[in-house]
Amino acid sequence: EEVRPDLCVTAAYGQFLPKRFLATPKFGTLNIHPSLLPRWRGSSPVQRSLESGDNPVGVSVLFTVSKMDAGPIVSQQSHAIDANEQATTLLPTLFDIGTQALLEAIPKVIAGEITMDNAMEQDESLVVETNMIDAAEGQLFPERMSALECHNRIRGFSMWPGTFLYFQIGDDETPVKVKVVESKVLEETVDADDELTRMIVRGEKKKDGLRLICGDGSILEMNKVQPATRNVMDAKSFVNGLQGRTVVWLSGLDSDE
Repeated sequence: EEVRPDLCVTAAYGQFLPKRFLATPKFGTLNIHPSLLPRWRGSSPVQRSLESGDNPVGVSVLFTVSKMDAGPIVSQQSHAIDANEQATTLLPTLFDIGTQALLEAIPKVIAGEITMDNAMEQDESLVVETNMIDAAEGQLFPERMSALECHNRIRGFSMWPGTFLYFQIGDDETPVKVKVVESKVLEETVDADDELTRMIVRGEKKKDGLRLICGDGSILEMNKVQPATRNVMDAKSFVNGLQGRTVVWLSGLDSDE
C-alpha cells in the first residue's frame, strides 16, 4: 500500500490475488492469459487448448478480479496454428502476442478510455475451466483413442508431463516405457472391422516415422521417441537399434507398472 502503483500487471501467475492487493492500483491490475476467454479459465490453458484440438487459439488481456480469470476483457487476439504445433513453441508465441496487446492497452487504461466498467464482460455460459494436469494423463491408450486424440495430447503435453506408451520389443516380456515426442496423423486409415495389428513399423520413405494403428483404424505416425533411460531419437535411429526385433504396443498397463 505504501508503493501506491497506478497499474499492476501479471502473467502466468496462477494464484488468487487478495482483494486488498487488487484494490491498491489506481487503474487496476491487468493480466495476460493465453486463451480465448472465457474458454479455458485457470491453469494450463495452452495445454488444454491443444489437447482439445482448438484452432484458432488465442490470448486475452483482462482486468484481474478475485475470481480466477473472470475479469472484463480489455483486448483479445486469435491465432491460427499448424496442425502439428506444440505447447513448447505455442506458449511463448502467445505471450509475445499478449505482451504487444498489453503495451497497446496500457495507455488507453491510463487515459481512462478502458476501465473495469466498460471493458467486455465475459459470457459465463461459455466458460470452460481447465483442470490441473495429472502426470498419469500422459499415458496414451490407442485402443480407445483415435490417432487425432493421441496426437493432440502429444502436442498439448509436450512441456509436461509428456506422453508415453508401453512397447514390447522382440521376445522380451518386460514392457518398455517410450515417450512420444513428435507425431502426426496420417490421412490413410485401416478398416476398423478388420483385425487390427498392434505391430509398430516404420514407413517406407526416408523421413517416415513409426506407424501405430489405433482402435478406430486411424494411424498415428511417431517421428521422434524417447525410450526409458535413452535420449530422444528419430524413427530411423529407433529402428536401427532394434537389430531386427519386432515391436508391438501394449495396452492395459497402468503408468506405475
